[in-house]
Amino acid sequence: MHILITGGTGLVGRHLVKALVTKHDITVLTRNAERASTILKQNISFIQSLDEINDFSKFDAVINLAGEPIADKRWTSHQKEKICKSRWQITQKLVKKINEAATPPEVFISGSAVGYYGRQGKKKISEHDHQVHEEFTHTVCKEWEAIAQQAKSENTRVCTIRTGIVLAKGKGALGKMAVPFKIGIGGKLSDGEQMMSWIHIDDEVAAILFLLNNENCAGAYNLTAPAPVTNAEFSHQLARALHRPNLFTVPAFALRIMLGETADILLTGQCVLPARLQAEGFTFQYPSLEKALHAIYR
Repeated sequence: MHILITGGTGLVGRHLVKALVTKHDITVLTRNAERASTILKQNISFIQSLDEINDFSKFDAVINLAGEPIADKRWTSHQKEKICKSRWQITQKLVKKINEAATPPEVFISGSAVGYYGRQGKKKISEHDHQVHEEFTHTVCKEWEAIAQQAKSENTRVCTIRTGIVLAKGKGALGKMAVPFKIGIGGKLSDGEQMMSWIHIDDEVAAILFLLNNENCAGAYNLTAPAPVTNAEFSHQLARALHRPNLFTVPAFALRIMLGETADILLTGQCVLPARLQAEGFTFQYPSLEKALHAIYR
């Protein structure tokens, strides 16, 4: 199978390329091929523009993981525009190439996030049972998914992956969350009651492979572990895994001063369940947070 991947140097992309490269031909879209080659260290091909590929018939699958990190900076008007364009524009270009192909790829897997649902409190929600909360994260993901679905045809199935907080040692969100705990000042955010829907990096990759290889899979899927937890419980489990104290509380007002509207991601949350994945036969290697963190920090 020949697979095109965007976002291949990101946290999920790196692990996915590693899982695929021994059995498949991989092409990665990147702005900096030299840097990407250093990061991925695999026998793969690189392109720096989609214009380098005249006909997407050469690809059996396209996996779209590209996008500006959503929680790294304050949501100024400029940053919001950057977050949206980095997702929507590349997805639209991929869709156009897929639709123009003489023999289009069999599957298009495109990123999304649990932010699709907006803030949800503690209510358990699935792909089938939810009512979205209209806010910035929902707007981003709704349009992102709608663009991706334009590639759907009798020849191409489309899966959109609503990913939760991806847990990996020293990288991504967990790497940042672990820092205060490691220096002894870790603790919950605000009252700690906000729900956190998470997934171990190995399960994230395995779920993408599951969708890639199962021709009956199509539509939106929650890529989250089956046991979401509150921020207070997450903080407790992380402190235990690191053998560090869990004594402090970061007040909501302090987060809002530091991050502005971006703090909403940390102060609100969703209790998202992977209903479709489990119904269609996917098995999680790390279904509980304790097991996931133990595997990461053992």
